[in-house]
Amino acid sequence: MTAGIRPATDTRKQAMLHPQVQAYWQEIDCGFQQVADVFEECLYEALSTFSREEIKAYLEAARVLGKLGRGPEPMLAFLEEWPSVATAIGGDVLPPVMGLVRAMQKSPNGNAIAPFLQTLAAVARRLQSAEQLQFYIDIAQDLMVRTTGSIHGHHTTFPSPGLPEFFARAPFLANMLSMAGVRNWVEYGVRHYGNHPERQTDYFKLQSADSRAVLQRERHGTLFADVERRLDLYLRALWRDSDQLVPYSTAFDELRKPIPYYDSLGLRVPDVLDDAHGPGGTVSGLDRYRAVLAHMVGHRRWSRPQIADNWSPFQRMAVECFEDCRIETLLIREYPGLRRIFLALHPKPVADACDPETTSCLRHRLAMLSRALIDPQHGYTDADLLEYARRFHELLADHAEAGTTEIADLALAYVAKTRRQSDQLAKVHFDDTVIDYRDDNRHLWQYIEDSDDEDFFDDPDKKNKKPSEVAGLPPRHYPEWDYQSQTYRPDWVSLYESLHPSGNPADIDRLLTKHAALAKRLKRLLDLLKPQDKVRIRYQEEGSELDLDVALRSLIDFKGGAMPDPRINMSHRTDGRDIQVLLLLDLSESLNQQAGGADNASGQTILELSQEAVSLLAWAIDCLGDPLAIAGFHSNTRHEVRYQHIKGFSERWDDTVKARLAAMAAGWSTRMGAALRHAGHYLSARKADKRILLLLTDGEPSDIDVADPESLRADAKKAVAELDTQGIATFCLSLDPKADEYVREIFGKRHLVLDRVARLPEKLPLLYMALTR
Repeated sequence: MTAGIRPATDTRKQAMLHPQVQAYWQEIDCGFQQVADVFEECLYEALSTFSREEIKAYLEAARVLGKLGRGPEPMLAFLEEWPSVATAIGGDVLPPVMGLVRAMQKSPNGNAIAPFLQTLAAVARRLQSAEQLQFYIDIAQDLMVRTTGSIHGHHTTFPSPGLPEFFARAPFLANMLSMAGVRNWVEYGVRHYGNHPERQTDYFKLQSADSRAVLQRERHGTLFADVERRLDLYLRALWRDSDQLVPYSTAFDELRKPIPYYDSLGLRVPDVLDDAHGPGGTVSGLDRYRAVLAHMVGHRRWSRPQIADNWSPFQRMAVECFEDCRIETLLIREYPGLRRIFLALHPKPVADACDPETTSCLRHRLAMLSRALIDPQHGYTDADLLEYARRFHELLADHAEAGTTEIADLALAYVAKTRRQSDQLAKVHFDDTVIDYRDDNRHLWQYIEDSDDEDFFDDPDKKNKKPSEVAGLPPRHYPEWDYQSQTYRPDWVSLYESLHPSGNPADIDRLLTKHAALAKRLKRLLDLLKPQDKVRIRYQEEGSELDLDVALRSLIDFKGGAMPDPRINMSHRTDGRDIQVLLLLDLSESLNQQAGGADNASGQTILELSQEAVSLLAWAIDCLGDPLAIAGFHSNTRHEVRYQHIKGFSERWDDTVKARLAAMAAGWSTRMGAALRHAGHYLSARKADKRILLLLTDGEPSDIDVADPESLRADAKKAVAELDTQGIATFCLSLDPKADEYVREIFGKRHLVLDRVARLPEKLPLLYMALTR
């Protein structure tokens, strides 16, 4: 007998004595006891799946894997998993699989063969085609070639750190992404961490922030980050609710998928939602978000907590079901269009799909009842269901103010009438019972006595705690350009925006008085820039004066019995400037330094001179009538870029704006790219012939978490190029005497270096006039 098969006493080894099984066992020429233990079961599965030729190829591949010198794991994984792979994929896919195995064996990556084969069946069940499986193999082979290290560049010596981790997480990736998304995810890891083994391992383990961010970017569906502001406006406009939206991840909790809920910190929603396709039609991810938020807002508005201590789990489930339907009925009364979304997302269980003799049908009955309560055309014929659907609608029709307590009484009556002994069975029917746009109803329950159930709900003592205050708006996430890999780092920078704090507006008035002589000279120049040409607009029903020609013609028509033209007025508009300008101020720590030069005898700081210059510029632009916005920025690593609004486009030059300008303070660093992109976000929404972003800075882009000075320069240059494509002209006024070394690289010819900083109050308004002439 072949080595490894002991003629012993247990029945498994005796079964190996069957002539046909023994013949196949000799073909694979294996001495591993672990393989012998499962060979017969694997063989019988293969015989029921493969033809004779395929069996021969199957056994030959197993024999090759057993001779690789990698132990029994590759051979075991292949024997057990390959029939499932062939069933899921179809076609002859064994050659490319074995080709990748041989390539790994010839390289230092032999330790990745077992993970590859162990996860291959799960990946195949997701891909469902030979072409997609080939795509997956090509991705893995490319990863192996590009991340396998060598000493002298000729012979590969070190195995790929990320390849085994990639195989281990391949089923999860295949479930979350298309193969194109997997390729992009792998490409990012190879480009950024190809020469850093530890970080590469963390990336392919999905443990690094980059890895998760790229995964989120490549996921299909509607990302919460892309529609956050639209949903916030939806809440405010339709539901008059302004609570914060807090996303939770659905990508990394595979054991138990979280569901929406709300608590004292905000409304918790998924970070991504796919379009839903069902018998009721297709519902977009955005509409799914709207349904989730509407349902939670309805609970916040109309639901009241109930004492849960004396109710059974069945009773609580029924109360939640009836209360959810009451809330949705009230929502539909307010906005009837919600019915279409709710019905398209709500499952419609088949009436006889659950066997009450062998299965607990509790969830099935409640799902049918829930459908019947919100769908007039439900089509169910169960007598109890129809009775309680009728009582539900009568209660809401006769008592418009019927609340949670009245609905709970109806739900308890339903439980008493419909409960069955089989509801206690361990086997539960789950098909078509999950209503995923509804929250978990933790808000419905209040506990009097301490119990284990309390761990699943908010601590009642939290009601006595003051909720935390969120300063400003939720962060906006911007990419950052990596000049080494020539790709974007997705969602790399978190930018927080807020209104600038206020100070004393009288301080700005004193600054303007100090520069009264300069203001007088600027006034004369401004008068020359003001549009002088006026264009008459005729045939207006309402206008600033009467158009005599048209009025006389209308009078003649009236006297002659014809219908007179009512457009007898005219108005005027100025035919001239159509300009929108945003002034972006660098408020980094270096502004606190004293300005050099003989002109600065008073020893003013750069910040104080900038304050004077911006005050004069804002006053001058107000005289011209051009729309102007002013904002400042500084940064404290990529996780905290602060963008502060000082003046909005629609705000006048008044004490409110002066007060913000008077409180200007400097600190932290200069992460310029994210601030430029955010300023461009506001300018791009303005309609004008000329849109100008004017940056006032005293140094090059820098931050404490970036060691390479070229990195943030390249990102700022990329941001300027992005603004150019949006029709926004960017101009930089630099107060750094050494700026010639880098400012031309970022802004091209659209820059000016001011060597004598003390002259900034004079030069800044003149620069604006030159740019907008």
